[in-house]
Amino acid sequence: MAEGITSRDQSYADWYVDIVTKAGLADYSPVKGCMVIKPRGYALWENIQRELDRMFKETGHQNAYFPMLIPESFLRKEAEHVEGFSPELAVVTHAGGEKLDEPLVMRPTSETIIWSMYKKWVQSYRDLPILINQWANVIRWEKRTRLFLRTTEFLWQEGHTAHATRQEAEEETLRMLEVYRRFAEEYMALPVVVGKKTAMEKFAGAVDTYSIEAMMQDRRALQAGTSHFLGQNFARAFDVTFQGADGELEYVWATSWGVSTRLVGALVMTHSDDKGLVLPPRLAPTQVVVIPIYRKDSADKVRTYAQEVAELLRPHLRIETDFDDQASPGWKFAEWELRGVPLRLEVGPRDMEQGKVCLVRRDTGEKIFVERGLVVTESQRLLAEIQESLYQRAKDFRERHTFKPQTYDDFKALFEGEGARGWALIPFCGDPAVEKRVKEETKATVRCLPLDLKDPPAGQSCVISGKEATTWAIFGKAY
Repeated sequence: MAEGITSRDQSYADWYVDIVTKAGLADYSPVKGCMVIKPRGYALWENIQRELDRMFKETGHQNAYFPMLIPESFLRKEAEHVEGFSPELAVVTHAGGEKLDEPLVMRPTSETIIWSMYKKWVQSYRDLPILINQWANVIRWEKRTRLFLRTTEFLWQEGHTAHATRQEAEEETLRMLEVYRRFAEEYMALPVVVGKKTAMEKFAGAVDTYSIEAMMQDRRALQAGTSHFLGQNFARAFDVTFQGADGELEYVWATSWGVSTRLVGALVMTHSDDKGLVLPPRLAPTQVVVIPIYRKDSADKVRTYAQEVAELLRPHLRIETDFDDQASPGWKFAEWELRGVPLRLEVGPRDMEQGKVCLVRRDTGEKIFVERGLVVTESQRLLAEIQESLYQRAKDFRERHTFKPQTYDDFKALFEGEGARGWALIPFCGDPAVEKRVKEETKATVRCLPLDLKDPPAGQSCVISGKEATTWAIFGKAY
């Protein structure tokens, strides 16, 4: 275990905070509930942002920006929406030394202000679809906070689209859900379950909410992304209509979808260990760190050799070099392991004499000696292997901790105490009263109704209520 890092077995919550702070991802802000994202943490977010932004643009979306301050009356136009967010709202009542005529809400999400603008922009079916994404910060006045996972202010992206038909909007909702799934699994090495939320768990103001759900190492669920079919709710609230090709006026159909900086927390909790961060190579700010190991009589030659190797790698990978003479090799190894760099490249006098380098995997600690001329291709091969290995390891973990209890007593046993043994996949009757009962008795919630299990559990009874089951459901304790 790295010095100063609480072990996962001792306290998973303390372990998580130790990793985030000691690996230099974030620190606590003077404002309670807020965080300062440090350069390494922000570099990780930038890599997430860059890849997602590319994927959004490939699906035809454009970026825009809308104000952070929203007239309070806008939120009150959609009753379910304001009711869902009221406890978390931060409201500005005074500015410029005067009381405002109307209070302004600091955005918890931007549906209302965006749809007030769409009313100005949409008149005809020729103005549709509108496919807009916004990278922004939001404010939600959370009572219990944790770095990256739940903070008063956080960074995110929120897509808001407007369509002429219900079918087009529903297709958009599922298209962006698939973008999130691909990103999570291909870039984050994060296996996810794709599913629909129940009415109790859906987004305030949505007709249907879909999500990607991931299992963390403490066997709790993390909602890693959501995509909402909003129907015509916000179009009706803001009177956004368009003239169709037949000359008739119709309300616009809508979607919204988003992920946030909690993805950084997801990476920490899915892959890391008691030595520190473990990061998937496709998102790691530094993919390879080059560390020379030498005695005084060989220092200059080994440093030169290490620098030459670094220059071979630099055009192909994100690298750093550590030539600090004040720290021992052992200290450097531990420090770069803490930071989660996927591959460490060591060079000593013997390696130099043999024209080789030593590559060390962060995930397994395995050492691989390669010829200097093969260092680029071998580094790339190992990074791809690490990426796949991290995904498979996390997937195997989730599958080992997803259970199919046959009775409600077996179900409840999975969620006894503060922890959780895993997830429960069960035939479910779908009754909101049953769902509420489970939440009160176990603190577990329906994470989603998995889309890959579309067929109802024919002839089976709900494990909880004994009623006829209408769907499959995954229950779990969640962040």
